[in-house]
Amino acid sequence: MTEDSRDTDFVQSLARGLAVIRAFNAEHAELTLSEVSRRAEISPAAARRFLRTLETLGYVRSDDRRFALTPRVLELGFSYLSALSLPETMQPHLEGLSREVDESVSAAVLAGTEIVYVARVPTRRIMSIGITIGTRFPAATTSMGRVLLAELPDARVRELLAEHPPEALTERTITDVDAVIDELTRVREQGWAIVDGELELGLRSLAVPVRGRDGGVAASLNVSTSATRDSLERLRDHHLPRALETAAAIEADLRLL
Repeated sequence: MTEDSRDTDFVQSLARGLAVIRAFNAEHAELTLSEVSRRAEISPAAARRFLRTLETLGYVRSDDRRFALTPRVLELGFSYLSALSLPETMQPHLEGLSREVDESVSAAVLAGTEIVYVARVPTRRIMSIGITIGTRFPAATTSMGRVLLAELPDARVRELLAEHPPEALTERTITDVDAVIDELTRVREQGWAIVDGELELGLRSLAVPVRGRDGGVAASLNVSTSATRDSLERLRDHHLPRALETAAAIEADLRLL
C-alpha cells in the first residue's frame, strides 16, 4: 500500500507493531533484533522500540539477544480463535469423552499465567461459578494449566510466577513456587496432571496434553468431577486412559489439517 493510497485514518505505528508480531512464525519462533528489523521491513531502532513495548505488555519475551512471542498473543485473536480448526477439531472428541465418563470435559490454551477455555462440554454444574468459552483461571492451580506450564522450561515458569505469584484460592492450593515447579516436573514425567481441591474445594480435575503437528503442546483437555462422585483412584484408573485415547484421536485429526 502506497502512502498516497492510505486512508487518512491509517495509523502507521500500529501497522508496524503488527508487522513485528507477524515477523515471528513456526519457522522463525526466535529472532534477533536485526532479523525482526529485516522481516518487518522497519529500521532497527523502530524494531527495538516495538519489541520493548510488546515485552512490557507481555506479548514478547527476550533471552539475551533473541526475542520470541509469548502465549499472550492469543488474546489478540481470541474472538476469532473459537472459530478456528483446533476447537472445531476437538469438540466432537470432547463430546464423546464426556458421554463415556459422564462428566464435564473441557479444553484450554495457555495465555501467560492463565488458561483460557476454548472448548467445553458441560454435564452438570460442578463449580460455584459458570464456565464458558473464554473463561480464565490461574494456570498454576488447574490441571490443564499444569499440563501446559510443564511444557515450558522451569526458568520461564519461575519468571511467570514471579510476575503473578500463585494465590491461595483454597486451603489446598499450592502457592510455594518451588513446590509448583516440583509438581510440574512430576506432570512432565508422567504426562498428565490431577488437581484436587486447589481451585475450588470439592472439585477434582484430570488433564492431559494435546500435541500439534510440530509435537509441541497445542492445548490441554480435562475431565472435571466432584470429590463426592469420583475418587482419585477412579480418575487415574478409569478416566485417565480414556482421556489419553481422546487426546491421541485429536492429535491424529490435527495431523490431517
